[in-house]
Amino acid sequence: MARAFLDRPAGAALALLVFALLVRMRDFGNPVAHVDEQYYLLVGDRILHGARLYIDLWDRKPPGLFLLFAGFRLLPGDGFLAYQLVGTACVGLTGWLIWLAARRMALPPPAGLAAGAAYILWLPLLSGGSGQSPVFYNLAMTAAALLTFQLPRLAERRAIGAIIASGALACLLAGVAIQIKYTPLVEGAFFGLAHLWYLWRARANMPAIAVAALLWMALGLLPTGLVVLHFWWNGPQAFDAFWFANFTSITLRRGYPAAKIVGRLAGIGGQLLPLIACAVLAWRKGPRDPALTLARIWLAFALVAFAMIGAFFDHYALPLVAPLAIAAAPAFAMGRKPVIAVFAIGAGLFVLHAVTNDPSEGDGIRRMARTMAAIDGRECPYVFAGDSSLYHLSGGCVPTAYAFPSSLAYEAERGAIGVDETAEVAAILARRPPAIVTLDEPFSPWNTATQRLIAEALARDYRPVMAVPREGRREMLYVRRDRLGSLPR
Repeated sequence: MARAFLDRPAGAALALLVFALLVRMRDFGNPVAHVDEQYYLLVGDRILHGARLYIDLWDRKPPGLFLLFAGFRLLPGDGFLAYQLVGTACVGLTGWLIWLAARRMALPPPAGLAAGAAYILWLPLLSGGSGQSPVFYNLAMTAAALLTFQLPRLAERRAIGAIIASGALACLLAGVAIQIKYTPLVEGAFFGLAHLWYLWRARANMPAIAVAALLWMALGLLPTGLVVLHFWWNGPQAFDAFWFANFTSITLRRGYPAAKIVGRLAGIGGQLLPLIACAVLAWRKGPRDPALTLARIWLAFALVAFAMIGAFFDHYALPLVAPLAIAAAPAFAMGRKPVIAVFAIGAGLFVLHAVTNDPSEGDGIRRMARTMAAIDGRECPYVFAGDSSLYHLSGGCVPTAYAFPSSLAYEAERGAIGVDETAEVAAILARRPPAIVTLDEPFSPWNTATQRLIAEALARDYRPVMAVPREGRREMLYVRRDRLGSLPR
């Protein structure tokens, strides 16, 4: 009875959604699940209160990501649980699309269920357990891939109109994803090229192919084109700030040491190794299905997008998980051994991550935010290094457009954000923030010039009043000496 229910689309969807809830609920409400997403929420919240993106608050991500997080602030609560619940729904739905992809390849339902569950389980292993951008846009890209997988069947039927409509929707979905992060452009190009190939295979004439190609490119670029038009319409200052942040600054960013890059790649490869092994097994011994070939090509394009940025943080590999899970699905149909092995390893890795990443650290950050709120006196505190969620939780004003801590604190960003970092920190300190937050040890090499300014100001005018644990370090709150009397008792 239960097996029959799980074999149906509704049963698989419900099972994968429940599994996603169980896997991800540990971080529900955690304000420090990841440094990136807490900043996205801060910016989204301040946009709703009139902040100008890239002028009042700066980042490299496209506007669609911040509009998404602004939408989360319209939901009840402080925003953290809202985006985490929506993220969980997106993850469950993406897992279900993977199940559908496996069924389109004529794989048995349990194999598809295992592939969808593998996607859900592996995201937290790569810092995707809360609200990283691929948590949301992987849904759009997997839907576009599912449309692409049906192309061989449509071409056999010479369903030219259906292929054109499929390409239009797939490219539009990729275009939406591009406005959450730019790297899906590479995968979107694959979806468009695949549709062109099968349109030709369906014996469409050249004028139809040319018109379809232009239509698909236009739809893929439409969301970004509308964004560019918006910033151009708002004048040179807005447009120049947008263009520099989105397309110029990344070329100025400094590289990381080779040893660190090798270490990150080794970590990512180790985490993904069980799925890679299953994908290789499926390639060697699995069925020769055209849709499966398309999934493997999608994975190759996703690898190109992964390599483009070059920093190789673990969450940059999140877009690889969906195509890798689909490529591994035939191995799950070969018997119980691959399934047991993959999920035993995955569960072990999940437990290891759970032990080494303590969500209760968020409680300490909330306490620190309450202390900051008590002493700010309508002046702006400054988070030099640490958690930008402190601004959001304390309700404090933000003293700089470069509020993402690494922008001014770390060497990798020196010379890449469009201002003199030392002068910017000096200007912040000249306004004498009532509180300064920093770390006892950095997560990346310090920008020595700005860190020296902070150390001198702390020694001269501030006193440490609180320290909370953060990923093996201590996050320190310093209060200006004349504000010590405002501390809550």
